[in-house]
Amino acid sequence: MSGHGTPIPMSSAKCGPLTGTANVPGDKSISHRALILGAMVVGETRITGLLEGEDVLDTARAMRAFGAEVVDLGGGAWSVHGVGVGGFAEPDGVIDCGNSGTGVRLIMGAMATSPIAVTFTGDASLNQRPMARVTDPLALFGAQAVGRAGGRLPMTIVGAADPAPVRYTVPMPSAQVKSAVLLAGLNAPGQTVVIEREATRDHTERMLAGFGADITTEDTDEGRVITLTGQPELTPQTIAVPRDPSSAAFPVCAALIVPGSDVLVPNIGLNPTRAGLFTTLREMGADLSYEDERTEGGEPVADLRARFSPDLKGVEVDPARAASMIDEYPVLSVVAAFAQGPTIMRGVAELRVKESDRIEAMATGLRANGVEVEDGNDWWIVHGRGHGAVPGGVICASHLDHRIAMSFLILGMAANAPVSVDDGGPIATSFPIFEPLMAQLGAQIVRSA
Repeated sequence: MSGHGTPIPMSSAKCGPLTGTANVPGDKSISHRALILGAMVVGETRITGLLEGEDVLDTARAMRAFGAEVVDLGGGAWSVHGVGVGGFAEPDGVIDCGNSGTGVRLIMGAMATSPIAVTFTGDASLNQRPMARVTDPLALFGAQAVGRAGGRLPMTIVGAADPAPVRYTVPMPSAQVKSAVLLAGLNAPGQTVVIEREATRDHTERMLAGFGADITTEDTDEGRVITLTGQPELTPQTIAVPRDPSSAAFPVCAALIVPGSDVLVPNIGLNPTRAGLFTTLREMGADLSYEDERTEGGEPVADLRARFSPDLKGVEVDPARAASMIDEYPVLSVVAAFAQGPTIMRGVAELRVKESDRIEAMATGLRANGVEVEDGNDWWIVHGRGHGAVPGGVICASHLDHRIAMSFLILGMAANAPVSVDDGGPIATSFPIFEPLMAQLGAQIVRSA
């Protein structure tokens, strides 16, 4: 059952060419950060292009609970009147972050160095996800966390009344953990230092600099060393959110496997810490091009054009690229099913602790649809059958995971028999216009009772 209501079964069938322009929503990662940092500034921050999916709306509600004035101006435009660094008020009720691991972990970091107590919860999926990876480093600042066994939600965090800056090496590639520590460091005196051995998405660092924080990044033998000077006077900003590369992945990948397709996806963020999927698809032989490359709001963007690519080849994905495409492996595995030969994906243990165990979920569903898959703790291999050779015809479990649901619906667009998911409801958390957008391109997605 969906954490957001009654399950919504969906089915996708083989369709004609996908053509046209796919205006995907704003970037979810940047949308979360814009709301949170806007709430930590004295004055008004204006945001355009905000993703208005459930995950981001939950973060907006949380910022209101902390005392910020967050107003929906319509058409993706929002206004945030913040309370300043260290100015969060203690919420009257529980903070419900729905399905969003990014939202809850970043908000935990933002409040952990303020002397307030906050209880967090989420839907059935989020409440099974590990939080110790964030609460452990937040404890170094002086914050205390009490939750369910295994460090799971619901959880109460008591922020540090007298926070100390920390030096922390992130034990696994995780932009969420890195960002939580940096946000906590905003209200700690002195310098907070975060070291990551593998670079992860750097939206937090870019946005902190844009708001006027004193933050530096240096590549050293230890890894990437990020130094933030605490208790700055941040300055309100006007933020134009680029469109989400993780959402763009779905119409792009569908176009590559549906015969005759030609789809343009404009204004997509191509931050190098996020663009690993598109690099991998090109290595597979995808007809995928970047048009009108430019910089907007400090982020590189371009228009992506994807055309049907009947001669895709399996590849071994560089494990060093995993952090830049961790959310895209499910839909990559769908493209891999239509390639010739094996696609090998290693160094992806993080997929086991996402909204679902994404390796298990995709491997099970792909096997049921006639695709051979091998998998281990931090690797999996999809043995591609080639264009036109994926049987399909199965109902797959989405496990309350939006990306699993959308990936199997993309599979159905090129498989020989329709592919269904037991619950497409979670898609609304990140890509609320997925169904009408894909239908406008020519896809056949239907809801079944």
